[in-house]
Amino acid sequence: MTATINETNEATSAPGGTGRIARVIGPVVDVEFPSDAMPEMYNKLEVELELGGETRILSLEVAQHIGDGMVRAISLQPTDGLVRGAQVQDTGNPITVPVGDATLGHVFNTLGECLNLKEGE
Repeated sequence: MTATINETNEATSAPGGTGRIARVIGPVVDVEFPSDAMPEMYNKLEVELELGGETRILSLEVAQHIGDGMVRAISLQPTDGLVRGAQVQDTGNPITVPVGDATLGHVFNTLGECLNLKEGE
């Protein structure tokens, strides 16, 4: 059994479509999208996740189109607390990281988030 979604197109602020989680197997997440809103390969997907009273954004990368409006994505963070039916937003873009002189002396994770910022920077 998979999660179902309404195939009505709602205006959203993000450029990509909206889907629902159908299956979670460790870091592998299958997401169902309307057939007219399938994300491209390597697009970044985002899921808002609340765990322990704290809300965070979980990032996924589309790794495979598995048919019938489903994509298989790989989570870039732990999937603890992720549930079937949760809403997933396609960002419409791949994962990007900053480059250039502004990045010198800083350490970044795979999502381009700076890990060694000092207070006030």
